Amino acid sequence: MSEGRVALVTGGSRGIGLATARRLQRDGCRVAVTWRSAPPAPLEGPAGSEPLLPVSCDVTSPEQVEAAFKETEERLGNVEILVCSAGITDDTLLLRMSEDSWSAVIETNLTATYRTCKRASQKMLRARYGRIVLISSVVGLLGSAGQTNYAASKAGLVGFGRSLARELAGRNITVNVVAPGVVSTDMTAVLGAERLSALTSAVPLQRAAEPEEVAGAVAWLVSEEAGYVTGAVIPVDGGLGMGH
Repeated sequence: MSEGRVALVTGGSRGIGLATARRLQRDGCRVAVTWRSAPPAPLEGPAGSEPLLPVSCDVTSPEQVEAAFKETEERLGNVEILVCSAGITDDTLLLRMSEDSWSAVIETNLTATYRTCKRASQKMLRARYGRIVLISSVVGLLGSAGQTNYAASKAGLVGFGRSLARELAGRNITVNVVAPGVVSTDMTAVLGAERLSALTSAVPLQRAAEPEEVAGAVAWLVSEEAGYVTGAVIPVDGGLGMGH
């Protein structure tokens, strides 16, 4: 359990991020979530718990990231758990991909993770405690036609996370990666029933994951029980990436 810890979940107003924030809240954490495109829905928690703290933040902006951390620190305390869940897609074949499409995905999914981890680790190093979890994707391990930008960003999180795990391990800070497969979120809903069916048919478990199932893996990685796990890549993909 992580009761009493302060957690910040980027991209935490919907999908995997929101499910993770609510799970950490249920486990007793005090949780802030960042949002960019629209204010989150009411973020009340279980009876007797504090509501989630919504923090407006475009993670591609260094100034807004700094402001988000300062607001979280002022309202809740220093961030002890960081979950990097903010991410976008902009799919097209490489020959049709614009510079902007490439840059936007890399900036949001990978560079913003560098930015938030760098800021969080400053206080974690002083406290000699921290848990960092990066939300990657099975696409970063298997590849996917039409998603070279997205796959590159998610594969980059694996190398970044494992390198950071080696840098921070001596101060009791763990860094791990969760690699979901097909998950029932707004991002997959826009694919349409036919495309979603084709994707799930390739999954050994023959279904998409629920966001709460990914959140469960994150909750374990930030718990005291997982204190000896760092640099790991945990697949939550129904067996889709088996062997990778």
